Amino acid sequence: MRPQADYRQSLAVLEFAHRRAPETLTKSGLMVGLGETEEEVRRLLADLRAAGTEVATIGQYLQPTRRNLPVEAYIEPRQFDAWRDYGCHWGFRMVFSGPLVRSSYMADEVREQAVGAGPARQAP
Repeated sequence: MRPQADYRQSLAVLEFAHRRAPETLTKSGLMVGLGETEEEVRRLLADLRAAGTEVATIGQYLQPTRRNLPVEAYIEPRQFDAWRDYGCHWGFRMVFSGPLVRSSYMADEVREQAVGAGPARQAP
């Protein structure tokens, strides 16, 4: 969405942060409803986890102004639940997934719940 964004570079930054300070939680967030496929979201979650990311947030994109990209789709709550379950299967300590979730979503609670969840495990 951002012209200056680079997928591989973003993953490399997350991986570096995790290796540099493994005791510090790494978190990333994504917005859905811009035309992505379910497989693309699943691949992103797998890539984030492979980079050592421990917490993920998934929220519905909402067009802030007419100058911004339009919403392509409003995602059903059950799809958010499915992505949360998929992310937990991949070993995230916590996946916050829902229409109103944002990257800063309840930051204190995210940290508290993720730390209490114990070490992340890898998916088979």
